[in-house]
Amino acid sequence: MTGVASLQPRQIAIVDPCCAAGYAPQALAAGGLGGTEATVLRVAAALSANTPMHIFQKGRTDTKPSAAGRLRPLSEAFARATESTIIVINAWKVACKLRKVHPAARILLWLHGYPGRHNRPMGSALRAADIAVVCVSRTHADWLRDFLGDTAPDITHIHNPIADHLTPDNTRRDPDRLLFASSPHKGLAQVFKQFAAAREAIPTLTLAVADPGYLAWDTGSVPDGVTFLGALPHPDLIAGMRRALCLFYPQTSFAETFGLVMAEANAVGTPVLVHRDLGANAEVVGDPAQCIDGNDLTQVVDRLRHWRVTPPVVRVNPQFRLSTVASQWADLLDRSETRSHTLDRVA
Repeated sequence: MTGVASLQPRQIAIVDPCCAAGYAPQALAAGGLGGTEATVLRVAAALSANTPMHIFQKGRTDTKPSAAGRLRPLSEAFARATESTIIVINAWKVACKLRKVHPAARILLWLHGYPGRHNRPMGSALRAADIAVVCVSRTHADWLRDFLGDTAPDITHIHNPIADHLTPDNTRRDPDRLLFASSPHKGLAQVFKQFAAAREAIPTLTLAVADPGYLAWDTGSVPDGVTFLGALPHPDLIAGMRRALCLFYPQTSFAETFGLVMAEANAVGTPVLVHRDLGANAEVVGDPAQCIDGNDLTQVVDRLRHWRVTPPVVRVNPQFRLSTVASQWADLLDRSETRSHTLDRVA
């Protein structure tokens, strides 16, 4: 592509071919941003203090500076070979295509989801292209190693970040207020049924639903006592967490690779009611008292009754703090790597 400046060594490119539209740091406070996009912006902004950052985004048509780095159209990521480090969000096939264009670059796949069975060829393809994978939790990384088996490339993990300043304060908690703060496809239909059963036992309970709004989803009938908050600005969402008895998330169908809102809730002292054996739930919340069998409605009700009388003291894992996560990314990106491969190794 003539006229498009190439990246220089010691610059970092983040390539997001999966986003619905371009996004910028201003959206972090405005709300409605998905967890992956929020994580990309936070990590990039932290790294940009010492390293030039470029973020190539699907749906972006302009180029502009930002606190997270220079925001650029996706097509420009394929222009001119570079020796920079390239971090590709989720799309392993795009990472392999970029290897053909950038044979001398270091390429990482930053994976935020669980690949489906049709993606099993990704292991051998990534190995052939000399592309390592960064997962977002230990649970996620262990799952991917098992999924890919002997074909697995190098796999590591760095947690998604939460802000360093998120700590408990003196906000009074409402013992009747539960909060669901995720996209509705993450088990909200089941959560409605669990809430309805809990409300039969504790009639004063209410459930507030903060939906970021990036995905429409059929959740069935809505029980009495539910209030929809829509997409909240992030400070308002955090304030809502502080007021709630708990983040109510005992659904058993959607496995989180990390669960950013769970970590944020614990950071401000709000417990999270989650299904024990699902995704990274147990790794993120840490405290076993927050983990139950979400299929057992008696456990759901009993835990709520107990917390209404004696709220638990919860803390967040310090490894999730942005300062720590940014340091881990900086260490990973600073590691020297000797690479030798030819283009015909790319699957």
